[in-house]
Amino acid sequence: MNQYQKLVIVTVASVLLFSCNKKEDTFTDPLITNRDTLVNPGDNFFLYANGGWFKKNPIPSSERSNGIFRTIGDTINSQIKQICEKSAADSDVTKGSIKQKIGDFYASGMDSTAIDKAGLTPLSAEMKIIDAVRDIPTLMKTIAHLHTIGASPAFSFYLGQDDKISTKYALFFGQGGLGMGNRDYYFNTDAHTATIRKEYVNHLQAMMKLMGNDEASSIKNANTVMKLETDLAKSSRKLEALRDPIKNYNKMSVAQFNKITPNIAWNTVLQTLGTATADTVIVGQPEFYKALNNVIKSYTIEDWKIYLKWDLVNSYASYLSSDVEKQNFKFYSTVMGGVTQQKPRWKRVVEQTDGSLGELIGQVYVAEYLPKGSKEKLLEIGNNIRDVYALHIKNLDWMSAVTKEKALHKLSKIVMKVGYPDKWKDMRTLTIDRKSYCSNVMKANAWGYNYMIDKFGKPVDRTEWSMNPQTYNAYYNPSNNEIVVPACNIMVPGFEGRMPDDAILYGIIGGSTFGHEITHGFDDQGSQYDENGNLNNWWTAEDLKKFQEKTKLIVSQFNKYTILKDKHVNGDATQGENIADLGGVVMGYEAFKKTDQYKKSQKISGLSPEKRYFLAYGYAWMVNINDDALATQLMTDVHAPAQFRINGPLSNMPEFYKAFNIKKGSPMYQPNLSRVVIW
Repeated sequence: MNQYQKLVIVTVASVLLFSCNKKEDTFTDPLITNRDTLVNPGDNFFLYANGGWFKKNPIPSSERSNGIFRTIGDTINSQIKQICEKSAADSDVTKGSIKQKIGDFYASGMDSTAIDKAGLTPLSAEMKIIDAVRDIPTLMKTIAHLHTIGASPAFSFYLGQDDKISTKYALFFGQGGLGMGNRDYYFNTDAHTATIRKEYVNHLQAMMKLMGNDEASSIKNANTVMKLETDLAKSSRKLEALRDPIKNYNKMSVAQFNKITPNIAWNTVLQTLGTATADTVIVGQPEFYKALNNVIKSYTIEDWKIYLKWDLVNSYASYLSSDVEKQNFKFYSTVMGGVTQQKPRWKRVVEQTDGSLGELIGQVYVAEYLPKGSKEKLLEIGNNIRDVYALHIKNLDWMSAVTKEKALHKLSKIVMKVGYPDKWKDMRTLTIDRKSYCSNVMKANAWGYNYMIDKFGKPVDRTEWSMNPQTYNAYYNPSNNEIVVPACNIMVPGFEGRMPDDAILYGIIGGSTFGHEITHGFDDQGSQYDENGNLNNWWTAEDLKKFQEKTKLIVSQFNKYTILKDKHVNGDATQGENIADLGGVVMGYEAFKKTDQYKKSQKISGLSPEKRYFLAYGYAWMVNINDDALATQLMTDVHAPAQFRINGPLSNMPEFYKAFNIKKGSPMYQPNLSRVVIW
């Protein structure tokens, strides 16, 4: 969900925490059937562990990838569909109730006839506001207004905890406004990126026509948007440069902000954003705003209107008429993601209903679908991981006693939020009806913005969750020094109606989830925050130097990985996730060693505990992705491709070498001195 998240993703009846009466002889162990035994584990453990499943389950034409995420995601979607359909069919619901809002939102999304008939009219009021722009002050006021309804022109803005004063909320301004998202799409010269850039201009032209422009105007307007975005991209930082929390923390007074951008009256912008009383802001990339200051004047007001209308339509294209939706899909999913067929409409609407009303759906999900005991089991595993983490820190040979004490203190203060929140967000002020799908999405976006901005000037609520229990995901928030693991992380495909063995629990839930997220508190970014969530150096100079030398090793290791013939993993951009993966799999294994299964060397399906653990870790990242989506991931994602999230950390573990008899000369073999050991 942000740079601190780990996205991972059945049956909710699927992973009960108790064994059912399912006969043992009917059980098919996925760790056995997922394998491709024609692959040597020392050559490519990712394919050895998962290749059999990939052969039997090709990537659907409607998806970028297939694997454990998709399997669990489909199950969760099916459950949410039941919630949506039951709510929509209930004619006796109370207006303003949870089920009324869920049912009407879903019904409005499924009414494709009404959506097509409406065309672009759901955006008419916003288009009139853009048409009324007459000068730079009204331009900036309109840009700010569009941010309050879910669009994001010109820059990025949000309210969050101050990195250096975690008890207070602050206003953050960052780079943004790019239709292709990442600045490298505008400049890289390789054939793949050049093709995307060309297709983006074609997409802009097609969208301009759908917005009512004639052929000549469509070409002209598309070129205007492309040129304006390219100018914004020129002063945007690269993905890896956004990882430094110190360099991206530039607090200044509003007067100072106005001084470096004299063409922009930030007081007016802040008033429209709902933060008129703000006296300071945190500017992530000052050079971007200095460039924006010039771009504001170098383009005409009419040029800016074209750009703002494009950004608005682009923000809501998925909820508009089929011609707009399909054109949006063609570029962002087919050209950039290699997906040739849209998902069924019900699935798209279910996912959006969950995206907009996830807090409401979560309440129904917990009450009707969540296995009993999920929260308790997750917490048990999490605490066991934390215990072995403490032992590891105490035994580190590269860290001084002074820094160890502070690291252990931070570890002990990590808050574990698991399962679901103790209190839910109050969404009573959000009104939903069946009149317009796009309008419902816009109202939900506006509610979300107002919920965020209403925190301004108030004490930080550290009990708040930023994920829903039905979201198979987890994250570490450095400002709260907390990890959040939603309830559905208890799911393990293939273990429906039975308790997974400890190798599975600690390989997937322990290693790739709890161990991973705790390590984020000690990765290249998280390690810069103290136990209270403040950006504050708690290291001795010598220990920090040793730590940074170790992180350089993991950057170097991942920089060497190539994929798609000649593309490299970005070791700098992915280092935080790579550190977390390594820490996670190590801590998961250490915690697993304390279980009876490990101590008694119990074999299951003919597999030793050690082999089951590492195969389970491989199962956690069983993801097959198409080439176009993979190329996009390399440019835009701080997570390395799945195969390296398995092969990378495992190639540093001597226990893995022993379990699978990995010998010198094998592709995954690394000499002892080259193996990365951090935590």
